[in-house]
Parts: sequence; C-alpha cells; structure tokens
Amino acid sequence: MFARVGWMMCVLCVGWAGITPAQEPSKPANPPPGLNWPTAVPQSTGISPSQLQKLEIAVSSGEFKKIGSVVLARHGKLVYEKYFDGDASTLRDTRSATKSITDALVGIAIDEKKLRGVDARVLALLPEHARRMQNPDPRKETITVEDFLTMSSPLECDDWNDASRGNEERMYLVEDWAQFILDLPIRGRMHLGEHEEPPKYGRYFSYCTGGAFVLSEVLEKVTGERTDRYAQRKLFDPLGISDAEWVFSPLNIPQTGGGLRLTSRDLLKIGQLYLDGGVWQSKRLISEGWIRASTRPHAQIDDQTEYGYFWWLKTFQSGGKGYAGYFMSGNGGNKVVVLPGLDLCVVITSTNYSTRGMHEQTERLLTDYILPAVSP
Repeated sequence: MFARVGWMMCVLCVGWAGITPAQEPSKPANPPPGLNWPTAVPQSTGISPSQLQKLEIAVSSGEFKKIGSVVLARHGKLVYEKYFDGDASTLRDTRSATKSITDALVGIAIDEKKLRGVDARVLALLPEHARRMQNPDPRKETITVEDFLTMSSPLECDDWNDASRGNEERMYLVEDWAQFILDLPIRGRMHLGEHEEPPKYGRYFSYCTGGAFVLSEVLEKVTGERTDRYAQRKLFDPLGISDAEWVFSPLNIPQTGGGLRLTSRDLLKIGQLYLDGGVWQSKRLISEGWIRASTRPHAQIDDQTEYGYFWWLKTFQSGGKGYAGYFMSGNGGNKVVVLPGLDLCVVITSTNYSTRGMHEQTERLLTDYILPAVSP
C-alpha cells in the first residue's frame, strides 16, 4: 500500500500568477498568511521562468501523468509553486516519503539522549514483543535501530517481492503490525559458489516498510509520547506545520512507514531543513551530525542508487552534468529532492500509485525540465 518505490506555474496561489510569454512571476506584496518562509521570484535565484513554462506545458499536454504539484526552494527561499491538482492547502499522500520524516524523529530522540544511539537493540526496547515472538533466533536479539533505518535487518521482509512473508500487504491484514514483523524468520540468501561476496558497506538492502513501522513503537517507548504527538511538538511546530494527517495501525499506533499527509510546501520544509544541516530559520532542530549520517550511504541498492537512513542517494544526470543529491521517495512517483551543489530543494507530488514507470516519470521531470532551468 505505502512502500512501492522506485519517483510547477502559478507560484504562491495567493498573489502570484503563472508565467505566460508576456508575463513573468513577481514576488507577492503580501505573502499568504502563515507561510513562514521568505519568498522570491525564480529569476532572482538563477532559475529560468521560460524553462519552467516548458515544464507546465509538458505536464498540461499529458506528457507527464497525474502530477499533483511542483514546488521549488533555492538559496533558502520559496521561489516557485505550480499545482496541477488541488492547491497549496491540499494534503499530499506521498506514501513512503514518510520514512524520511521518521529518520528526523529518530535523530531528534538521539539528540535528546532519549534513545542512546542507532546501535540500540530493538527487542531490548520492546520486551513485550520479545516475550511472545515467533521464530526465535539469536540473530533477532541483535537487530538494531540502524538495521531498520538502513533497510538491512536480517528479517525475511521484502516489499518488492510479492512472495516475501514480510511483504507489507500481509502486515496490513493483522492487528499487531510490530509483532508481525518481529515474528518473521531470518532471511535466507542463495549464492553461487561456497563463498558469498560481501555487500558494499557491509549491509544487504531489503526494502521493508514494517521495519520502519516498528520504529514508531520504539520512539514511543523511549520518548514516553505517541510518535505523532512527538513529531508535532519537536519537528512540525517549529517548522510551522499545523496540518498533518497520519495513518494509524489497528492498535492506534502512527504509521511511520508511510501515508502521512502534508502539503507540498510543508514537504519542502523537510527538504530545506536537511539542506541547511538541521537548522530552520536560525533554530537548530536536528544535529548536523545526524543530517550527515542520514544522507551518506549505508547500503547499496543498485549501480546508480544508494541508501542512507531512510533517504535515497543518487547522482542525477542532466545536460551532460551530474548532480549529487538525496531524496525522500514514495509510491506514485513522489519525490522530495535535495541538491546541495545547487542549494536547491524540489518537491514533485504525483498519484501514479503502483504504476510502471512512476518514478522514472518524475525523475525525468527533474532532469529534463527542472535542472535545465537552474543556473549553477
């Protein structure tokens, strides 16, 4: 439901107009109330309005399907918004992009010393699940928070494999999702020859939404506060995010693996927070060390893509150049992309849920239209 992965021109809808050949966007005299963000016109930050107009034409003509919104921030300012479906107030279901917000919450809990670190053992923190766990194995006792953050626990859980016992669609059929995941057997792996080649970074990647959900219970245990409330108090309120809609398990536990609804602007704030090293408007929300740890590679997915702590890492190719970045990603082709070398954050929301080429489509929107519009 939430985790199939793979992946802009009225500007501010109150007061900004879309670009036409005869008209370029201008900064609003009075930014919309509650925006809580400096604004600028695209060209003032080195972004070409004519290139963005090409983007609008491509989406409106049907070249790109079911694109909901494109929103850009550069040099710390909100510079461009286009809503093809809904408006600035629409809550976007970006599915597994939620996981990257869960990373922020884990980092905050560690910064506050409520969680001792990524090497904290999950079963030791959740003894009520350990006592009734099926398929006991000593290797389960060593599963850490970092194993779930990097999608590399030894549990047989793979959302990209319909036959996997831990596939998230099976999890949604039972009441206790965390117990479902911790009950799973240890994953096996066939290999050619007697000696198996060790993986890059020492971790085998296996995409598991259930592991991200287990961290919701871990966070509640160590903070003494339900995860959605902790998120609101420690992350969303400081960012000026007042409208967040969570999905809950049958036991009323917030789903930290997917489904959180936020507006496109608010998703962009998460990207900007990471781009700025954990600081929002001169206030530190997350330690810089945690941002660095989250956005460096810990596991390899394929030859082009690596994985941090619930963040995807990739170099995007455009115009013969490569742009290193990291991004939130969710079913449907949803993306929140951070490109430090350009001082740029991009949100692309889409409802192409579970369709072939969903992520390739939004990545092409980035590489063929957005990046060509940005001057280095």
